[in-house]
Amino acid sequence: MAEKIALITDSTCDIPDAIVEEYGIKVVPLRILYKDAEYLDNVNIKPEDVYSRLDEEVPTTSLPRPQDVIDTLDGLKANGFTHVLVIHLSSGLSGTGQMLKNMADEVTDMVVNVIDSKSISMGMGIQVIEAAKAIQNNLSFEKVCQAADLARQNNTVHFVLDTLEYLKKGGRIGRVAGTVGQILNVKPIIFVNSEGIYETATKVRGRRQSLNRLLDIVKERLQVPSVVAICHGAAEKEMQEFAEALKGVANVKELLICHVSPVIGVHTGPGTIGVMVHNQK
Repeated sequence: MAEKIALITDSTCDIPDAIVEEYGIKVVPLRILYKDAEYLDNVNIKPEDVYSRLDEEVPTTSLPRPQDVIDTLDGLKANGFTHVLVIHLSSGLSGTGQMLKNMADEVTDMVVNVIDSKSISMGMGIQVIEAAKAIQNNLSFEKVCQAADLARQNNTVHFVLDTLEYLKKGGRIGRVAGTVGQILNVKPIIFVNSEGIYETATKVRGRRQSLNRLLDIVKERLQVPSVVAICHGAAEKEMQEFAEALKGVANVKELLICHVSPVIGVHTGPGTIGVMVHNQK
């Protein structure tokens, strides 16, 4: 019997809506929890809503609702899908992957493979997109999974924040050091390491210098044709300037612009600029 393959990811992938719709990707939302309300990431809350309330309350974030995952899997089975690839937020940053794996193990009459992206935002998103392209090209399920894995190996994510305050509050600081930096206006350039954990790549003084250094890092990665995605959180002007600086740069095969999801916004705060570079070898 011919394979009918579906893709599931979570809402921290930051894939632009048009691409999600083009490939029929299923996105399971994480949750944002306030004292008096619960929201579904990028469904009934937007990043601006989170930022506008940070002074009064920093919410917590939580895993997707189990019922949303069940409904998604059941819907795919009802529509005749035989194989499902699930690509999730790094297990070094969230328990989402373990929860999805537990639920996938309960599925019968459908092959479900759950992959840890070991990344976040478009670092995960590009893995999903490459898998989607493989499905569109009628490749086997094994080849689709391999396409996602290859994309994981060939992409990097670096970002700068206006403050480390929210990473600390959310317990996502990882291996990013520095409380003294806040006083001296030292800004770390953070990257997602091979274990899917945040780590400091380098430190510079001041916002402008941090963005300039981030641009240098991106250009260093552009030794071969690459897809570049710039994701921002309440930093529209700086994002546009960054995009402008990359126009015409050799080996930028495609440039995508994204906004980080509300869940990511909770942990990074306003003033986030992140860049994913996917080397296409």
